[in-house]
Amino acid sequence: MLAGTPARTAEALMRSRYCAYVRGEIDYILATHDPAGAGDVDRAATEKWSREAEWLGLTIVATEQGGESDDTGMVEFIARHKSEGVEIAHHERSQFRKIDGAWRFVSGTPVKQVPVTRGDKTGRNDPCPCGSGKKFKKCHGA
Repeated sequence: MLAGTPARTAEALMRSRYCAYVRGEIDYILATHDPAGAGDVDRAATEKWSREAEWLGLTIVATEQGGESDDTGMVEFIARHKSEGVEIAHHERSQFRKIDGAWRFVSGTPVKQVPVTRGDKTGRNDPCPCGSGKKFKKCHGA
Protein backbone atom coordinates (compact mmCIF):
# COMPACT_ATOMS: atom_id res chain seq x y z
CA MET A 1 0.00 0.00 0.00
CA LEU A 2 1.20 3.52 0.65
CA ALA A 3 3.98 2.48 3.02
CA GLY A 4 5.86 0.35 0.51
CA THR A 5 4.05 -2.98 0.59
CA PRO A 6 2.43 -3.57 -2.81
CA ALA A 7 -1.33 -4.09 -2.90
CA ARG A 8 -2.15 -7.81 -3.14
CA THR A 9 -5.53 -7.27 -4.84
CA ALA A 10 -7.21 -4.73 -7.10
CA GLU A 11 -9.50 -3.74 -4.21
CA ALA A 12 -6.51 -3.16 -1.93
CA LEU A 13 -4.99 -0.89 -4.57
CA MET A 14 -8.30 0.98 -4.91
CA ARG A 15 -8.40 1.54 -1.16
CA SER A 16 -4.78 2.70 -1.04
CA ARG A 17 -5.35 5.11 -3.95
CA TYR A 18 -8.34 6.60 -2.08
CA CYS A 19 -6.08 7.08 0.96
CA ALA A 20 -3.51 8.77 -1.29
CA TYR A 21 -6.15 11.22 -2.52
CA VAL A 22 -7.15 11.96 1.09
CA ARG A 23 -3.51 12.56 2.08
CA GLY A 24 -2.59 14.46 -1.09
CA GLU A 25 0.05 11.90 -2.08
CA ILE A 26 -0.13 12.51 -5.82
CA ASP A 27 3.19 10.76 -6.51
CA TYR A 28 1.54 7.53 -5.32
CA ILE A 29 -1.50 8.12 -7.54
CA LEU A 30 0.79 8.52 -10.55
CA ALA A 31 3.03 5.59 -9.58
CA THR A 32 0.06 3.20 -9.35
CA HIS A 33 -1.41 4.26 -12.69
CA ASP A 34 -0.98 2.00 -15.74
CA PRO A 35 2.06 3.48 -17.55
CA ALA A 36 0.15 3.37 -20.86
CA GLY A 37 -2.27 6.03 -19.59
CA ALA A 38 -0.20 7.84 -16.97
CA GLY A 39 0.69 10.60 -19.43
CA ASP A 40 -3.01 11.53 -19.65
CA VAL A 41 -3.20 12.40 -15.94
CA ASP A 42 -3.30 16.14 -15.23
CA ARG A 43 -1.12 16.28 -12.14
CA ALA A 44 -1.99 19.87 -11.24
CA ALA A 45 -5.76 19.25 -11.47
CA THR A 46 -5.44 15.99 -9.53
CA GLU A 47 -3.44 17.70 -6.80
CA LYS A 48 -5.89 20.62 -6.61
CA TRP A 49 -8.90 18.28 -6.34
CA SER A 50 -7.15 16.13 -3.71
CA ARG A 51 -6.23 19.15 -1.60
CA GLU A 52 -9.51 21.08 -1.88
CA ALA A 53 -11.97 18.21 -1.34
CA GLU A 54 -13.20 17.27 2.11
CA TRP A 55 -13.06 13.47 1.91
CA LEU A 56 -16.00 11.71 3.57
CA GLY A 57 -15.51 8.01 2.89
CA LEU A 58 -15.15 5.12 0.47
CA THR A 59 -17.64 2.31 -0.13
CA ILE A 60 -16.73 -0.70 -2.23
CA VAL A 61 -19.89 -1.71 -4.11
CA ALA A 62 -18.60 -4.73 -6.05
CA THR A 63 -15.48 -6.46 -7.33
CA GLU A 64 -14.92 -8.79 -10.26
CA GLN A 65 -11.72 -10.80 -10.34
CA GLY A 66 -8.79 -8.74 -9.09
CA GLY A 67 -7.60 -11.37 -6.62
CA GLU A 68 -4.03 -12.35 -5.87
CA SER A 69 -3.96 -14.92 -8.69
CA ASP A 70 -5.74 -12.74 -11.29
CA ASP A 71 -4.16 -10.46 -13.89
CA THR A 72 -7.13 -8.11 -14.30
CA GLY A 73 -9.92 -6.89 -12.10
CA MET A 74 -12.73 -4.41 -11.65
CA VAL A 75 -13.69 -2.49 -8.52
CA GLU A 76 -16.94 -0.56 -8.33
CA PHE A 77 -16.90 2.07 -5.62
CA ILE A 78 -18.49 5.22 -4.31
CA ALA A 79 -16.08 7.88 -3.04
CA ARG A 80 -17.84 10.61 -1.10
CA HIS A 81 -16.41 14.07 -0.77
CA LYS A 82 -17.51 17.63 -0.26
CA SER A 83 -16.42 20.33 -2.71
CA GLU A 84 -17.37 23.97 -2.23
CA GLY A 85 -19.90 22.90 0.40
CA VAL A 86 -21.65 20.38 -1.87
CA GLU A 87 -21.57 16.69 -0.97
CA ILE A 88 -20.74 14.52 -3.98
CA ALA A 89 -20.93 10.75 -4.35
CA HIS A 90 -18.50 9.75 -7.11
CA HIS A 91 -19.69 6.31 -8.29
CA GLU A 92 -17.26 4.56 -10.63
CA ARG A 93 -16.29 1.17 -12.07
CA SER A 94 -12.48 1.07 -12.26
CA GLN A 95 -10.41 -1.38 -14.27
CA PHE A 96 -7.09 -2.68 -12.93
CA ARG A 97 -4.36 -4.92 -14.31
CA LYS A 98 -1.21 -6.51 -12.97
CA ILE A 99 2.06 -5.37 -14.52
CA ASP A 100 5.19 -7.23 -13.45
CA GLY A 101 3.30 -8.57 -10.44
CA ALA A 102 2.01 -5.17 -9.26
CA TRP A 103 -1.58 -3.95 -9.56
CA ARG A 104 -2.12 -0.75 -11.57
CA PHE A 105 -5.17 1.44 -12.18
CA VAL A 106 -6.10 1.40 -15.89
CA SER A 107 -9.31 3.40 -16.29
CA GLY A 108 -12.59 4.34 -14.67
CA THR A 109 -16.12 4.68 -15.96
CA PRO A 110 -18.70 6.70 -14.00
CA VAL A 111 -21.85 4.82 -13.00
CA LYS A 112 -25.00 6.82 -13.63
CA GLN A 113 -27.85 6.07 -11.26
CA VAL A 114 -31.24 5.71 -12.87
CA PRO A 115 -33.87 7.39 -10.74
CA VAL A 116 -36.71 5.09 -9.76
CA THR A 117 -40.09 6.74 -9.59
CA ARG A 118 -43.58 5.49 -8.92
CA GLY A 119 -45.92 6.93 -11.52
CA ASP A 120 -45.58 10.61 -12.36
CA LYS A 121 -44.43 11.71 -8.91
CA THR A 122 -41.11 11.12 -7.17
CA GLY A 123 -41.70 9.45 -3.81
CA ARG A 124 -40.05 10.70 -0.63
CA ASN A 125 -37.85 7.59 -0.36
CA ASP A 126 -37.05 7.32 -4.10
CA PRO A 127 -33.58 8.31 -5.32
CA CYS A 128 -33.50 12.00 -6.17
CA PRO A 129 -33.88 12.55 -9.94
CA CYS A 130 -30.88 14.92 -9.89
CA GLY A 131 -28.58 11.87 -9.60
CA SER A 132 -26.99 12.83 -6.27
CA GLY A 133 -27.54 9.33 -4.89
CA LYS A 134 -29.53 10.71 -1.94
CA LYS A 135 -33.16 10.01 -1.20
CA PHE A 136 -35.49 12.65 -2.66
CA LYS A 137 -36.60 13.75 0.84
CA LYS A 138 -32.97 14.47 1.82
CA CYS A 139 -32.10 16.30 -1.41
CA HIS A 140 -34.51 18.27 -3.59
CA GLY A 141 -37.54 17.20 -1.59
CA ALA A 142 -36.23 18.87 1.56
